Amino acid sequence: MQNNSYYNEVLTEHNMRPLHKHKLPDASFSLEGVNPSCGDDIILNLKVEDGIITGGSFEGSGCAISQASADIMLDLVIGKSKEEALRLGELFFNMIKGNISEEELEELDEASLLQDISHMPARVKCAVLAWHTMKQIFEENLS
Repeated sequence: MQNNSYYNEVLTEHNMRPLHKHKLPDASFSLEGVNPSCGDDIILNLKVEDGIITGGSFEGSGCAISQASADIMLDLVIGKSKEEALRLGELFFNMIKGNISEEELEELDEASLLQDISHMPARVKCAVLAWHTMKQIFEENLS
């Protein structure tokens, strides 16, 4: 694992002071994502203009990992196209499964800090909730 104190610092910051946890009244798409096994419940809001994610937010509640992961994901995908965001999502899922190269891991920036979640099966669903919700938004609305 990377420097444990840095990992804790980044996750704590994204959980305690999330940049993207708020309403997004002009969202193009909103979808609720629920993790029934632990009670994580988020509403992911994405604003998409001309194929680019120009804004994003989430609302809801859950554990520190689900909330930090949602905030980190939005940091990463805002400004990206649907295709780029979905590719980053696939990299994230591959990372959680332990199937990722060092170069791909670098593309995930702070999201790479969640790499060791794969060793905590009960927390995997927490980490991937926002990512699955984003993927579902694109599959249902922008196919």
